[in-house]
Amino acid sequence: MLVLLPPSEGKAASGRGAPLKAEGLSLPGLAAAREAVLDELVELCLADEEKAQHVLGLSEGLRGEIAKNAGLRTAGTRPAGEIYTGVLYDALGLASLDTAARRQAGTSLLVFSGLWGAVRIGDRIPSYRCSMGVRLPGLGGLGAYWRAPMAEVMPEAAGGGVVLDLRSSAYTAAWKPKGAVAGRTASVRVLQSQMVDGVEKRSVVSHFNKATKGRMVRELLTAGARPKDPAELVDVLRQLGFVVEAQAPERAGLAWALDVVVTEIH
Repeated sequence: MLVLLPPSEGKAASGRGAPLKAEGLSLPGLAAAREAVLDELVELCLADEEKAQHVLGLSEGLRGEIAKNAGLRTAGTRPAGEIYTGVLYDALGLASLDTAARRQAGTSLLVFSGLWGAVRIGDRIPSYRCSMGVRLPGLGGLGAYWRAPMAEVMPEAAGGGVVLDLRSSAYTAAWKPKGAVAGRTASVRVLQSQMVDGVEKRSVVSHFNKATKGRMVRELLTAGARPKDPAELVDVLRQLGFVVEAQAPERAGLAWALDVVVTEIH
């Protein structure tokens, strides 16, 4: 099973490890595209701080992120699973997984990124600021920029197993499963259910969405789940205590749509 995750907007500080070795990252087919984004991002942040702040959509309080980006090639690194923080990654709790679950996380989790395209949680990267919604002056919008290189590498990365897609909309723009891979893909939406004047109301709430997705991945890893297809994935999630409403694709080439309904975060 391959699990597609969004990154976190905020990130932990770069580590004290050796500087970035881009050639050592997973999905080596993305190497040239990564270098192009990295080159332009670093150059932008070195050359024009005002322009970089505008391009990256940073508030005045986040202006320090520009200097961080300017030093990406010499900054220390740490595993991506430690760099990404926030609600989803707190709920996932990679550091507290047992050995078997941590090993499975290393092979099954893939984090999409505006800068790197996608990385595995063991890939050593520096802390950075560059969302998929950024539009670089030279390369253009990163969501569109990554489509061609991701289309080349993702079918092989997906293999023949289930793809659990937990990405946010900005990151789904970089790669959409097609053909046989789409039929093995389950895209998840988390809905909060509330009773209002005796009527159930459902809505997408960011905190519930992120926390539930993190907890879902943790439960699947801890259980050592390896579903053969999306239908079996639905069964496994229900056995783990999640309320799942599933819609199978109406035709070939489309993904399964799963609604996970929550009333509170446990």
